[in-house]
Amino acid sequence: MDFINQHIQEIYFVIFCVFIGIEVISNVPAILHTPLMSGANAISGVILVGAIIVMLRVPEDDYLNLTLGGIAVFLGTLNISGGFFVTGRMLKMFSPKK
Repeated sequence: MDFINQHIQEIYFVIFCVFIGIEVISNVPAILHTPLMSGANAISGVILVGAIIVMLRVPEDDYLNLTLGGIAVFLGTLNISGGFFVTGRMLKMFSPKK
């Protein structure tokens, strides 16, 4: 409970961002989804590089943080590759038929 009391502003900020994100994404037209997805993938790539740099600074004997960081990097990589796969499939829908 002490952690929550010390970080209450950050918790409110995250909750606020979730509601703003839901509102923004729900109002995006379908035609803009593909460019928005490509931009989100690029941002995820930058975040993934930052996560790898942070993991390099974790002490070698801190197994918990290394495991959590490794899982985060793995899931981030899946997110990026899946996003690019979906974006590629969506762009194929707009290409002219052969």
